[in-house]
Amino acid sequence: MQLTFLVDNNAMVGSQFLAEAGLSMFIEADGKRVLFDTGYSDAFLVNARRKGVDLLDLDWIALSHGHFDHTWGLDMLLRLYCESPDREVRRARLVAHPKAVETKRHRGIPEFGPLLSPDKLASYFDLELTDRPMWLTDSLAALGQIERVMDFERPATLGERLEGGEFVPDDIPDDTALACVTDAGLVVIAGCAHTGICNTVEQARRVTGVDRVRAVLGGFHLQKAGPERLGPTADYLAALDLEGLWCCHCTDLAAKIGLAAKCPVREVGSGLTLTF
Repeated sequence: MQLTFLVDNNAMVGSQFLAEAGLSMFIEADGKRVLFDTGYSDAFLVNARRKGVDLLDLDWIALSHGHFDHTWGLDMLLRLYCESPDREVRRARLVAHPKAVETKRHRGIPEFGPLLSPDKLASYFDLELTDRPMWLTDSLAALGQIERVMDFERPATLGERLEGGEFVPDDIPDDTALACVTDAGLVVIAGCAHTGICNTVEQARRVTGVDRVRAVLGGFHLQKAGPERLGPTADYLAALDLEGLWCCHCTDLAAKIGLAAKCPVREVGSGLTLTF
């Protein structure tokens, strides 16, 4: 498997890639091409061109959850489709939790979720809206709705979602992730890990049946995390004996420092390519 961070909050030192408060990755596994999240703007498209990644030729688009910093780039992707009449655009399959495409709001922002309706998305993609795990390739799985089993990763709400015609507190049941089975163990790929990165790793183990975890990467949603959350998280990840921990996006500096005291934290930024 090869994975490229198309956009992250940071860019690698000395690179010319764009950064933004969003996340998008491009993954190649088993001959399939997967776009995981799309960031906030067209930055992922600009960086993809610079990396030589053709986003008109995708097998899958997978969404980690329905927040704007992971889904609003879909608008820009469709614009690219429409502005490429001389190119054959492969009709990709799009997998997401059903609640990922619902209207959301937060702190007065009228739309905190995706801007495109399911009907509009279905005009361009074959939708797979499910809360169940799904294998995208022989080795790469979408994890479905993540079971919350860690007592230190308690459910928290962020804004509201529209459900049954009413807005309700959003505990983000649509949060999910990917996991790739390699010869040396699992690579767990999180978008934001609103349900907790340790819960996410445990879900990956259950879905794949593989216990050994070699790497964990992506957003860990550790912002202003207190010691009661950060300490057990670092202990859990340290016990995995990882090759590397590529934490980014929604993981603040204090969390990275805390994790680095016990775990092999690696640098991450737009344009970084990893091979497992």
